[in-house]
Amino acid sequence: MGKPFTVNINRYDPYKTYRFLVYFGTSTSPVAAVSKVSSLKRSSDVIDYKEGGNAIILKGLGRTKYEPITLERGVTEDMDFANWANAAQVLDHGSPKTSLANLRQTLRIDLLNEEGQPVWRFFVYRAWVSEYQALPDLDAGANAIAIEHIKLENEGWEQDTTLAEPLEL
Repeated sequence: MGKPFTVNINRYDPYKTYRFLVYFGTSTSPVAAVSKVSSLKRSSDVIDYKEGGNAIILKGLGRTKYEPITLERGVTEDMDFANWANAAQVLDHGSPKTSLANLRQTLRIDLLNEEGQPVWRFFVYRAWVSEYQALPDLDAGANAIAIEHIKLENEGWEQDTTLAEPLEL
């Protein structure tokens, strides 16, 4: 006969991927209606090298690359996506709305627990919009929501470890 079943009371359920908020720059208000954020991913090049007298090929750490991040949301009257995407475009020479000073921003992504409290926080640095889709294909026969998206290039991200406090049982 096997061991009796026991419950691990110290186990935490994983966080849900649908509870998150996104902030642009120094804003204290989240960006409206963001429905999807692609994964945060980085990879490092591997440098193979040899040492005299050693038959094994050694591996060294090379340059690190950060993958672009895509944000999606339903089309609303909020202009956050369009304003940031337009920062790199010269749509109207002399327009005060278009400025390269607004091109790169820090992005903050908060993952929330079931109670809506931030439990994981990531900062994405020097992000800028490399692709912007203002409207999807429009189809009168479709039953869908209009989605806009931006693709953000970035120069790195990190987790805010000060947010991760040990939970009391």
